[in-house]
Amino acid sequence: MTAEGTTERVLRLLALLPRRPSWTAAQLAAELGVTDRSVRRDVERLRAVGYPVHAVAGVGGGYRLGAGTRLPPLLLDDEEAIATAVSLRFAAGGTVAGAGEAGLRALAKLDQVMPPRLRAEVRAVQGATETLVGPGAEIDPDVLVTLARACRDAVRVRFGYAGRDGERRERTVEPVRMVTTGRRWYLMARDVDRDEWRTFRLDRMLAVTPTTWRFRPREHPDPVAYVQRAVTEAPYRHLARVRVRARPEELRGLVPPQVGRVEDDRDGWCVLVIGGDDLEWLAAHVARLDLPAEVLEPPELRAAAARLAGRLSTLAGADGAGALSPDVSPPGP
Repeated sequence: MTAEGTTERVLRLLALLPRRPSWTAAQLAAELGVTDRSVRRDVERLRAVGYPVHAVAGVGGGYRLGAGTRLPPLLLDDEEAIATAVSLRFAAGGTVAGAGEAGLRALAKLDQVMPPRLRAEVRAVQGATETLVGPGAEIDPDVLVTLARACRDAVRVRFGYAGRDGERRERTVEPVRMVTTGRRWYLMARDVDRDEWRTFRLDRMLAVTPTTWRFRPREHPDPVAYVQRAVTEAPYRHLARVRVRARPEELRGLVPPQVGRVEDDRDGWCVLVIGGDDLEWLAAHVARLDLPAEVLEPPELRAAAARLAGRLSTLAGADGAGALSPDVSPPGP
């Protein structure tokens, strides 16, 4: 076999190794179409250039790629290259400070080492994509790293926290998990002073500092469910429960998790729990779902829906003033 053929085979071997926890020599030989002896030689070639390919003990033996290996980007297949490019593109519109610039730098490096065919595909995706940047709050990446380490190591954290009233208060917490809704980041933690589970918005944290106090992890609520409940209920003046005729998965596809919580019910119905500061806004939001619904609570939501319906009826000309006759079509767009 030529040197070029050997190099191509070694690169294929390097691409195969991360796909399983371990491979036997026979499995690799079958994938590469070579003998077990050729596989062993190729493994030695990888080790010679610094790739930590470890031997696996046991029946039949085998190989695995060690941690910390840096794979050349040219080993990405078509799907992996497109997925990487799209992910880096999305980083430009993210909520982590500096991630956009870092993503663009990484994408530029990836572009330099990709084969021409893949480079053309990735650039096509870039050229045909725009990012709609929402009003999400930007987070300092150092805060993310500090909190992530504290969650991992079970270390208490102190920070100043700006409440909704703008007043800063000092907090000491035992962090469990960070949860992101796409627009905002939240930390679920036990507030040491209040001895209760709380959620904290990362963009309201000031001077986040890890302590040397390690805490014993304790049983806690599901972080995603807990943060969702806090986001959809706690901050608002009104909390509504509306029974909706739809499958839970159907309604969850219409209502983002940061907007409302969907609970299973019976007979083809489910319950939407949604918070808001204005009852008529809540009524309008439920009406936009275009699904049969009934208000469970609060009763004031029914009155707000009636007021909204009256105004919409007037706007539509249902009182006769400016109403369209059945044979008259509205003007085109």
